[in-house]
Amino acid sequence: MTDEHDTAAYGAFQDGLALLHSGDVHAAVVALERARTLEPAQGSIREALARAYFRIGRHRDAATEFEYAVDLDPVNDYAHFGLGLSLLRVGEPARARRHLKLAVAMRPRDEYCEALAEAERRT
Repeated sequence: MTDEHDTAAYGAFQDGLALLHSGDVHAAVVALERARTLEPAQGSIREALARAYFRIGRHRDAATEFEYAVDLDPVNDYAHFGLGLSLLRVGEPARARRHLKLAVAMRPRDEYCEALAEAERRT
């Protein structure tokens, strides 16, 4: 990879994060998809894109991206949480429960515990 390539990927990622934080989620998706194309093995890019997809209701796409993030970094509690939530939204509570249990085990945050409780109610 060239420095120019790395700079383009990082720039697209930073643009995507800024757009995501400002609420321009559709524009964030465009920037983050470009970053993913340039650096498909970057878990941080995959996680940010998953968050953007989730916020616009593309839950199946969000699950796919969170799954890549989990594969790249199996101890990423937030990626497990996001994958679990996405799977809940697409009607896969049993799979969601597994990832939410892992997220809670790694970091027992209130929102993780609430999502796990929801998954358990649905299974």
